[in-house]
Amino acid sequence: MATGHEKVEKNVGLLIVLTVAVIAVGGLVEIVPLFFQKSTTEAVAGLKPYPALELEGRDIYIRESCMVCHSQMIRPFRAETERYGHYSVAGEFVYDRPFQWGSKRTGPDLHRVGGRYSDEWHRAHLMNPRDVVPESIMPGYPWLAKNKLDGSLVQRKMQVLRTLGHPYTDDDIKNAPAALEGKSEMDALIAYLQGLGTTIKARR
Repeated sequence: MATGHEKVEKNVGLLIVLTVAVIAVGGLVEIVPLFFQKSTTEAVAGLKPYPALELEGRDIYIRESCMVCHSQMIRPFRAETERYGHYSVAGEFVYDRPFQWGSKRTGPDLHRVGGRYSDEWHRAHLMNPRDVVPESIMPGYPWLAKNKLDGSLVQRKMQVLRTLGHPYTDDDIKNAPAALEGKSEMDALIAYLQGLGTTIKARR
């Protein structure tokens, strides 16, 4: 006589339903508690939302698909912390929509790159990476120096982000277009890179 387990194995439809149910319950048990842990939902001390120039730089970072080759997630392993710096903390990503964690490191992790190099180094690197890193296989982005920023949408972006919980003030939004005047896309991208991972570094 077939046992209950054998009946489930032989009934494909029932097996699928039960499998989905188990995965759903397991997922809820693993994920839901994270929404109530302050360490994963609250910003680390000193973290601020991206200023207008960095916000535009982040959009350029996404547009140029930089996350395809560069992660922004330092794992708590000695080999990583010795090379890149303090491991990444959930509270550092509260104002990242979407996250730029990445999944591949053709190039180095960038989460602690802020302040590690000068603006001039970044500019040379973006123009022609091999001028500063001879073994680099990264492509150059010289057009970023020529493209001027379009600040027509920055206030709208900041207003939307404020509705999602980013603490932008009225003055932050009002002064955003002025912060972009005369700036190139390269200026914005460098500003974004120079701010990465600096909150925890500043606290240490």
